[in-house]
Amino acid sequence: MRSSSFTSDDEDSQFNEPEIDASIRSVGTSFSRVKRRKKLPDPVEKEKGGNSLMRILNVAAFAVSGYSSTEERSCKPFNPLLGETYEADYPDKGLRFFSEKVSHHPMIVACHCEGKGWKFWGDSNLKSKFWGRSIQLDPVGVLTLEFDDGEIFQWSKVTTSIYNLILGKLYCDHYGTMRIQGNQNYSCKLKFKEQSIIERNPHQVQGVVQDKSGKTAATLIGKWDESMHFVNGDCSGKGKGDPFSDAHLLWRRSKPPKFPTRYNLTRFAITLNELTPGLKEKLPPTDSRLRPDQRCLENGEYEMANAEKLRLEQRQRQARKMQERGWKPQWFAKDKASDTFVYTGGYWEAREQGNKWDSCPDIFGQFSSDQTLD
Repeated sequence: MRSSSFTSDDEDSQFNEPEIDASIRSVGTSFSRVKRRKKLPDPVEKEKGGNSLMRILNVAAFAVSGYSSTEERSCKPFNPLLGETYEADYPDKGLRFFSEKVSHHPMIVACHCEGKGWKFWGDSNLKSKFWGRSIQLDPVGVLTLEFDDGEIFQWSKVTTSIYNLILGKLYCDHYGTMRIQGNQNYSCKLKFKEQSIIERNPHQVQGVVQDKSGKTAATLIGKWDESMHFVNGDCSGKGKGDPFSDAHLLWRRSKPPKFPTRYNLTRFAITLNELTPGLKEKLPPTDSRLRPDQRCLENGEYEMANAEKLRLEQRQRQARKMQERGWKPQWFAKDKASDTFVYTGGYWEAREQGNKWDSCPDIFGQFSSDQTLD
């Protein structure tokens, strides 16, 4: 018998070869056929995904890349209102993100993101110091990335300073040490080098990935506004020559638009405030895209934007009183063990049910002088 008889996808083709003698073909036809499987059974446990070293290297590149769009964007952003939310849903990429302002004083925004095989969450708060001609912003909070196989990475952001507040061209710099702690094989330490007057090569980031014993498994080098590369092993004790001549690319910043956009937004950032067809009907009344002062500013209606800004600021003065009376976030709760806000669920389910936003506060609406934001 030819081997093709056992590899054909057609179960009835096993004895259909015309070149086989009829007497041979008839052998075995009196016995019952056994149906053979065509695929392996679904695994009981998930397979380990990929190279563990490459995973943390990519996590490190991700942590650095978040700073790449801050150059030339030193304008004061909108302060979110208490209870204001934002969602980003990309079903084609298997990705969805959600955030909510959970505290007015101190100002804290919490977020939760889900992708294929991983979850990401955290909250952010800033402690600021004013130095006359500059302002220093120290982020407070921990970011957590958890993979489905149980590996977890946690890190905090570095210090950001904005210079020339009074005279000269505004610019920002990020500096300090970022430690990415892993719960399994590797951890990473990244050093954001502080810019100086004599520095000819600004925005440098250098780091190492170490295993549990403290041995360096890889070395990273790059710039937070440009790219990140790595080489295997420890490069600190290398001799002459460039140890990074054969470095591997981890991440490179996308090229900016050919012509500068208003507020120097990236191509991605331009899409974030867009109300795509059918989206408005799905959003809760607290979503940032429904915020009137921001929408007016985007449309170039500056007088109306300023009037709406003043009106919403008047509403926001009630926020501290709301917190004192026991106001609670809609979609997040504070975890006592970690002292961070975690997603409690329910947002995407309410969205799928369609306009199930009865419990959401009307944070952008009109109100009288004696009305509170209950």
